[in-house]
Amino acid sequence: MIATALLLLVGVQGLNCDNPIAQSDMTRCEVRRFEAADTAMNKQWKTTLALMRDYDRSPENDGRPGYADQLLKAQRAWLAYRDAHCDSDGYRMRGGSAEPMLVASCRAELTEARAKQLAALAETH
Repeated sequence: MIATALLLLVGVQGLNCDNPIAQSDMTRCEVRRFEAADTAMNKQWKTTLALMRDYDRSPENDGRPGYADQLLKAQRAWLAYRDAHCDSDGYRMRGGSAEPMLVASCRAELTEARAKQLAALAETH
């Protein structure tokens, strides 16, 4: 998987993701979209986790697991879900040249949605 990702990143300069034509370009564009989504989610993760840790320091501790612990547990489960789900989604083109594109697209979509969920969680507290 890592080797595939590295190969996809080679030659990304000059890539036109507004109108990719070749399958390899489509895949590279989806990998790029996933990387951007992952960066944004990680930034939001840090913000939301810091806020949850602040809540854990509040005097209203009721003895249940803390906000940060629950968020970390949920994020770990979500990451495992995302990767397994998107790998299975890619099987629609199993073995074909479009399989990596489907996986990257799925990961991008779910990661974009997760960043929004994390932001909403931070806003509601």
